[in-house]
Amino acid sequence: MRATLKHDRAVELDAVWLRRHFAAARSAPPAIDGDQGAVADNPALTPASVLIPIVLRSAELTVLLTRRTTHLKSHSGQVSFPGGRAEAHDTSPEATALRETLEEIGLARRYIETIGRLQDYCTRTGYRISPVVALVTPPFELRLDAREVEEAFEVPLSFLLDPANHQRHAREFQGRQVRYFAMPYGRHYIWGATAAMLVNLYRHLRAGL
Repeated sequence: MRATLKHDRAVELDAVWLRRHFAAARSAPPAIDGDQGAVADNPALTPASVLIPIVLRSAELTVLLTRRTTHLKSHSGQVSFPGGRAEAHDTSPEATALRETLEEIGLARRYIETIGRLQDYCTRTGYRISPVVALVTPPFELRLDAREVEEAFEVPLSFLLDPANHQRHAREFQGRQVRYFAMPYGRHYIWGATAAMLVNLYRHLRAGL
C-alpha cells in the first residue's frame, strides 16, 4: 500500500506516513485558493465540503473519484470528489463530507478514517469548499445515487502526485481568459476545481521534504 511522491527526490508514501504528515504541526504551503476570478473573502459563499478518499489498496494507493451525471444543471459530466453543501445539522466540515459521501456513493463511515484538511477552495459558482483528506480501507461496496453520480472510479495516487501530469490550460470564459489545471487519465478528464485541489494535495504532501 504505497504511492510515490515526486519532488526533488522520490518519496514513498504509505498510510503511516500520511497520518504522521497531517498530524504534524507545520506552516501551510502555498496553495491555490480558488477558481480564477473567485473572491476568497466573499461572505456570501456557501460552505461545502468534499472528501478526498485515499484508498488503501494492497497493490498501491489510489484516489476514489466520481463522474457526475449528464443531466445535472451544474458541472454535469464532470469528474469530482464526493461532497456537497453543508447542512444546518452538520457539526463540522468532516461531518458534511462524510454525510455527502454516504448519500452520493454509499461509502459507509466505518471504512473511512479522516486524517486532515487542505486549505479551503472557493469557486466562481459561489462555494467555499473544505477538502477533507481520508484513508479508506477496503473491501467496501458502493451504492451510487443515480440522480447525481454516473460512475465511481479510482486513479493511482502516484499519478496524481506527479507534477508532470499537472497540465496548465486556458480557455475563454465570459469574455476573459481563465487558467486551470487538468490531469487527463485514460478516458477521464480531471480538471478545474478537482484538479486544483489535487495540486494542493501534492503541495501539502511535499511541504517539509
